[in-house]
Amino acid sequence: MSKEQRFYLFDDANISIEKREDGTESRKVVGYAAVFDKWSRNFSSWFREKIDREAFKETDMSDTVALFNHNSDKLLARAGGTLKLSVDEIGLRYEFEAPNTTAGNDLLENIRRGDVRGSSFAFTVKEDEWTESESDQVEEDRIIRSIGMLYDVGPVTFPAYPDTIVAGKKRSFEEHREEEKQDGDRADSRATDEKPEENNLEVFEKELELYK
Repeated sequence: MSKEQRFYLFDDANISIEKREDGTESRKVVGYAAVFDKWSRNFSSWFREKIDREAFKETDMSDTVALFNHNSDKLLARAGGTLKLSVDEIGLRYEFEAPNTTAGNDLLENIRRGDVRGSSFAFTVKEDEWTESESDQVEEDRIIRSIGMLYDVGPVTFPAYPDTIVAGKKRSFEEHREEEKQDGDRADSRATDEKPEENNLEVFEKELELYK
């Protein structure tokens, strides 16, 4: 299972700074690392994808960290202590108190200014499903059914769709399709090989009838 990264920028997934009861600003950052049942942007003309509502049911989140831009040097929180992860009707929600560090303080300021608005997460796929796309813009539709490991979540500046990951996935998919084709060719070959035996039997029966 290769490590993948995805970026989300939907109205219900944008990150925000939570307000206190008295209306003043806290240091709590809230966002959605993943959103269910919404198609991603197209990966070139090859495929688009969406995440199933049961995808995080068996995900290992025991050591997930919150990072800014997937940068381990900009640690914001960690599961089991300062990072809270939950799954609701929208998707995978995260929240943490921004630390009083350069990374934490810079993040709060960038969120206030509206310069940082989206979230991303790094993960491995345990199970997915590929079908011919219903869209005329791409070839395939991919549904992520189960996510194995959740490495990190957090705010990002730019969308994270690394070309190397997409290329790797395309190679894996094409290899799978080639295996299916080879299985089909072998089945056709076996069917062809069986026909002469059937023809030989028919000839033998006719010769036996003439002999009689």
